[in-house]
Amino acid sequence: MNQIVTGKFITQKRKEKNLTQAQLAEKLGVSNKTVSKWENGKCMPDYSIIENLCKELDITIAELMDGEDADKNSIRVYDDMQIVELLRRTQELERQKNTLFGVILITMGMAMLALSEVIGGSTVRDFISGMFLGMSIGVMLIGVFVTAYNWHKQ
Repeated sequence: MNQIVTGKFITQKRKEKNLTQAQLAEKLGVSNKTVSKWENGKCMPDYSIIENLCKELDITIAELMDGEDADKNSIRVYDDMQIVELLRRTQELERQKNTLFGVILITMGMAMLALSEVIGGSTVRDFISGMFLGMSIGVMLIGVFVTAYNWHKQ
């Protein structure tokens, strides 16, 4: 599944239906920027909207994933519901991976904070301790942001 190929296919099918990005977005309940991201290959449609997108464009889910019209004689191994379920699982795993990354950053920040408390004592050590303190706060803030962002997406 190639996001760029799929995006070009969405563009082609949308134009065949004489729809603007805004019109398609309105029918699907998303923003026109979201449709633009799909068409430019920056992201894939969420599994929850795939079926409605395919209905609006008069294509199958398999055609959407392939980024081309299906051959009349092609044999499909998976049905649409299996493809949607696979997409749901894939997107859920991606969210879990990103959340785990955020938790790891928070943990690293805490470790750096603890290290900064142990290092002090001389001018150079106080400087290094201060650097660790600053880095720990930054790393923890990034971790909190990444984790919160992924929880919000769910």
